[in-house]
Amino acid sequence: MTPDSAPVTVIGAGVAGLACARALRDAGRDVQVLDRGRAPGGRLSSRTVRGRPVDLGASYLTASDGSPFAAVVADWVDRGLARPWTDTFAVAGPEGLRERTSGPLRYGAPGGSRSLATDLATGLTVRPGTTVRAVSAGPAVDGRAVPAAVLAMPGPQAARLLDPAGPAGHLAAAETWHPALAVVLGWAGRRWPADLHGAFVHDDPAVEWIADDGDRRGDAAPVLVAHTTASLAADHLDEPAAAVPAVVAAVRSALGIEVDPEWTEVHRWTFARPAAPREEPFGLVDGIGLCGDGWHAPAKVEGAWSSGTALGRALAR
Repeated sequence: MTPDSAPVTVIGAGVAGLACARALRDAGRDVQVLDRGRAPGGRLSSRTVRGRPVDLGASYLTASDGSPFAAVVADWVDRGLARPWTDTFAVAGPEGLRERTSGPLRYGAPGGSRSLATDLATGLTVRPGTTVRAVSAGPAVDGRAVPAAVLAMPGPQAARLLDPAGPAGHLAAAETWHPALAVVLGWAGRRWPADLHGAFVHDDPAVEWIADDGDRRGDAAPVLVAHTTASLAADHLDEPAAAVPAVVAAVRSALGIEVDPEWTEVHRWTFARPAAPREEPFGLVDGIGLCGDGWHAPAKVEGAWSSGTALGRALAR
């Protein structure tokens, strides 16, 4: 197979990779998406826990006024895939809730955030369960020549697939990412203030953010998802469950909850967020592209979508 007859190959079926593939397809290019996971999603990750989807990755969506992504979100809202959630979160510390802070409107996904990735994948050739071992100059994916290769993933993951001495390898290796653990906590009934949608937790060694998963998804389930500090996650990457007691204590203290949850689940994110997202929308050198929320600061779902879309359009040209 020659490069001209092969499809452009996007590795990573998160929002950036899918947005890149859609931009290429819309321009009439042949494109395929490879992902080692069982389904599209990336950090738009949901897991079925106790019979309902729970969002473990990105906590919400925002959309800048008038941006192309705002039209995507509006379409999701029209079709019931996304819902306006809130513009106000609490601020908490070890001593409990302190204040409320307002910001942009955040959106949740009633069917779980993975449903949005599934929608982006509609009409694309996506091959889940596919492990790529090397992307080399040419470019080539596992030795097969392609017209272009896109690595839509955190830089440290991309660096594992690239020649460290090559320019794309240098770009990927320059990124530093922080880890996090997502801990799901479930009670028989709601134990926190009725007007609490989520809380930024300050000055706590265990937890940075708590989301009311039932509130953001709209089913009122008494389920919280806490995202840990990078330091706690780094100490427990090999044994994430060992971090759960510290997270439970921090959540109870921050929200004034008197009893332990009835059950917990934990998910490890080795690469949760970039330490310093690049201002450039993407990287592209010698037919190898890099995109995702490590590019196009700030690191949000909108930034990842914009990064992938910009790279796809550049490759189509």
